[in-house]
Amino acid sequence: MGVLQPLRRLSDSVNQVAIVVCVGCILAMLGISFTAFIYKLVTGSTLSWTYSLARLFLPWIGFLSMTISLRYGEHVAMTLLVRSLPRVMVQIAAGLCLAVIALFALMLTWYGWDYFTSATQVYMVSAQIQIPSKVTAIVVPLSGIIMLLHLVHGFSLLEHFIDDDDVIGELIDSADGEHRS
Repeated sequence: MGVLQPLRRLSDSVNQVAIVVCVGCILAMLGISFTAFIYKLVTGSTLSWTYSLARLFLPWIGFLSMTISLRYGEHVAMTLLVRSLPRVMVQIAAGLCLAVIALFALMLTWYGWDYFTSATQVYMVSAQIQIPSKVTAIVVPLSGIIMLLHLVHGFSLLEHFIDDDDVIGELIDSADGEHRS
């Protein structure tokens, strides 16, 4: 168990970095779009490169937000069906779910790395702005690695292992522990 705690802290830190990168990508997209809008208002003509540049952030947002949602248990789940099963079956279903997530993450990493290494195109955003496709391709194996890292949290990633009564009790206890001055 001595290895799991540092890995879980690393997972949480990586998740925070992923959140910051996603927010940064969204802000960059908004900034580029706003720049295009202001330029159009001021000059009456359009900048040809803004749309192409802004959409290069979409793979980063999509893939990293997938890892963030996994970390918080916000993924596809059949909670009602799983909660109606006996506890042993819930544990088996959860184990199978984690195995499928691990397989998906391994495939993302394996095939994503091949995709990254074979990415040789250059995105021609404009005559002056050329971005290698490796910039967007690297997010595929990176997200697989992050998902594998998040698996150290085990069953806590799965919503049907969260006991509603325990969560409510923790919230009440934390509210009672607050001291207002």
